[in-house]
Parts: sequence; C-alpha cells; structure tokens
Amino acid sequence: MSNAGADDTGPSEGRQPPPSNPTSASRLPVKEPLVETFAFRCTAAEKSMLRAKAQAAGLPAATLLREALGLTKTRRRKPVPRVDPALVMAAGRIGGNLNQIARWLNHAMLSGRTDVNCLAIARRLCVIERQLGQLLDEARRC
Repeated sequence: MSNAGADDTGPSEGRQPPPSNPTSASRLPVKEPLVETFAFRCTAAEKSMLRAKAQAAGLPAATLLREALGLTKTRRRKPVPRVDPALVMAAGRIGGNLNQIARWLNHAMLSGRTDVNCLAIARRLCVIERQLGQLLDEARRC
C-alpha cells in the first residue's frame, strides 16, 4: 500500500519525527540578519577591557555585548584544549593503527583461527589504548 497521495505527512502514531526527517511544524524560525550598527564612545581602557573580555570568552565583542544585554542566549562552550598539533597527529596515527589491528583481530576470532592468541593481543591493545589516553591527558594539563 502506498501513501504517496496521503494528506497527513507528519509522524505516525503521534510520535515525534526523527531529526533526519523533520516536518514543517518542527522547523526553527529563520534567524534575522544583523545589518544595523551601533557605535558608542568609551575610553581606551574600556575598549581594551571589552576586547580582552571578548577574547577570553572566545567571542566577538559584538556577540559579548548582545549577550550582556540579553538579546541572545548565552552560549557556554568548553574551551578548546591547547595541545601540540604534532601530538594530536601522532595520536591519530596510533589510533588508526589500533583500529586496524582490532579489526584484524575480530576477523581472526570470527574465522576461528587458533594460531593466534586473540585474548593476549586484545589485552595488549587495551594497555596501549590506556597509555595513549594518559599521554593525551598529561599533554592537556601542560
């Protein structure tokens, strides 16, 4: 039975539509573009303080002012950890290698290979993963 001509295109049985298939009722209102400017006078110290606060919050000064006036919702983002990019790349490579080894190990276990000590290899992979996590945690604290 086809529902191609059905008038009811909403979710069935009173359920909410999945995020991948929103209905027109669940769409958010269109955000109004910011086209107007507002200038005000301040001292050089006030201006530098405003810019410093905005930079510390990781926001443009205009967004910081809009949030202070209650014109926008305050966004609380976790600060991006400062980590050496070379360390991140190395950790990514190691993680990729660990995934390849784990995939091979799963395949070997499913195929019933008896010449490989799968449990010992899996144990070593867990140890390597924990050590890698500790290294990244230490780098984040620096």
